[in-house]
Order: sequence, then C-alpha cells, then structure tokens
Amino acid sequence: MTKPVTRCKWAEGVSLDYIEYHDTEWGVPVHDDRVQFEFLILEGAQAGLSWSTILNKREGYRKAFADFDPVKVARFTDKRVEKLLLDPSIVRNRLKVNSAVTNAKAFLAVQKEFGSFSKYIWEFVGGKPIQNRFKKDSDIPATSAESDALSKDLKKRGFKFVGSTIIYAHMQATGVVNDHVVGCFRHKPCRQLAKS
Repeated sequence: MTKPVTRCKWAEGVSLDYIEYHDTEWGVPVHDDRVQFEFLILEGAQAGLSWSTILNKREGYRKAFADFDPVKVARFTDKRVEKLLLDPSIVRNRLKVNSAVTNAKAFLAVQKEFGSFSKYIWEFVGGKPIQNRFKKDSDIPATSAESDALSKDLKKRGFKFVGSTIIYAHMQATGVVNDHVVGCFRHKPCRQLAKS
C-alpha cells in the first residue's frame, strides 16, 4: 500500500489545480523574468480574494495579459483596459487592471537597471532562498523583514499592489522563500533545488 502524501494544510481539499500548484510550483526557485511578472500580476489580483479564485482564472489572465509579456502589457492603451474590464475570465477591478499596466512599465525599468527583474528580486535575500523550518501552517508569517524591504523598494519604483503581505506571498510562490512546512513532502525537494 502506498503511504499517503503529507502536504501543507492550506493545499489540502481545495481542488486538484490547487494541489498541483502546491506540488509542482509553490516554493520552486524562479529565475525567469516572465514567470516573475506573471506572479506579480496574479498576486496583485489576489488582494482581498482567495488564491483558488485566481488559480481558476489563470488561463484567462494568460490570454488577457499577452502571456504575461511585460513589453506588451506596458503598451496597453486605455481602450484595451476598458475592454479587459468586460472580460469575465479575469478579476474585473479597474485599480488592479491599471496596476498591471503600471507594473509592467516599472518592471521594464527594473530590467533595464539590473539586467533582469529576477537578479533584482534575488538580491533582497542575498541570491539564495530563505529556508524556513515551520512545523505548522499557522507558524508561517504574513510578512518578513525581506518582504518589507522589497515592498518598500518596489513602491519607491512606482509599482502598485505590492504591499508587504502581497510581496511575501510572491516570494513564497517564486521560491525566494521556502515555506513548505517541514512535514510536507515538498519541503526537502525545494530545499535541494535551492542548492542547485
């Protein structure tokens, strides 16, 4: 008989998409700028909503936001934004849609200054993922000193929807922080990915 898999409690019993996201993406170190931009848009869209809502709309976001290409999104016109606000496959919130365009422009400025957004974001943790060893989900914080610093710097650069809580979630999603609880079957593989 196969032993049941132990996961972080937040990933259990929501949906298969949710479980797959936890098992294959969450906590895996991301050095690809397009993926960083994708999570920046998705985490910002999630503000005040559940992550499962956003995961369910991920394909819609992919289509609506030019496959998360910051160059294309930075060129979105007011007319394009108005069209997006009629699209039920995304969260139709004017501030969030406008912030995606604003953030695309700021993202390109960061790329120009640092060579890549990934290089910029990883500098906040000294280039290596933070390896936390929390025993239960309730031990995991909503923010950290690093997310505070990154959030402050992003705001200074003109980014929107980048409060410390949103940025901490972004850091968890992109493996800048490994917050899989120690009993989760993904904790060790994500820790090993950090070394490679």
